[in-house]
Amino acid sequence: MINWFKIIQGLIYHRFYINPKTEKNVVRSFHELYYNSTLWNKGLGNTHWFGIKTLKCPLDCWIYQELIYKLKPDIIIECGTFNGGSALYLAGLCDLLNKGKVITIDTDSYKGKPQHKRIKYLLGMSTSDKIVDQVKKLVRPKDRVLVILDSDHSRDNVIKELRIYNKFVPKGGYIIIEDTNINGHPVRPEFGPGPMEAVEIFLKENKDFAIDKSQEKFYLTFNPNGYLRRIK
Repeated sequence: MINWFKIIQGLIYHRFYINPKTEKNVVRSFHELYYNSTLWNKGLGNTHWFGIKTLKCPLDCWIYQELIYKLKPDIIIECGTFNGGSALYLAGLCDLLNKGKVITIDTDSYKGKPQHKRIKYLLGMSTSDKIVDQVKKLVRPKDRVLVILDSDHSRDNVIKELRIYNKFVPKGGYIIIEDTNINGHPVRPEFGPGPMEAVEIFLKENKDFAIDKSQEKFYLTFNPNGYLRRIK
């Protein structure tokens, strides 16, 4: 039986002794194990924030905390609300900073979503003119904005969101594309073109953004190549 604790411990404390190919294989194997653990009601399928199911990798949530502390955004735009767990998490971070609001968008009005003074729920397609107009009215010209894309993960939808919402992000800010790990990167190879493929298209046509690999420092991330920083 594989002793994952010792392997991960070795990666953390003795990285320079690990063959790069071995490291890559271990990280990929653990990624697949963790992601698919929802089948056994572990990991992804059993993660909550203050009692609300939150389909996020906790290591990415820690990265979000670091980015939000660094950027101190006035507005966080989240495309994809689901149960509202991540919106509540983001609002809690804003509480700690005593600054910021969360605009979260979804096509479904799920029951029991958490209510918080910093959360604004919008109902509709994130790419529709109606929703985009509502967002524009809520964002002031000088607001520092962080964007998180986590709605329909099809390539065509994500590239539409990227083309729309990148315009809200100031220089030095971020747009985070979630679940770039699907379609075989390394999970759910059957999915078809998704967020990763949308990122590849977007970066070919928009030179204002670049991948920030430093945000993948914890080995496991559901958003490989998905942390895009505006560089100009």
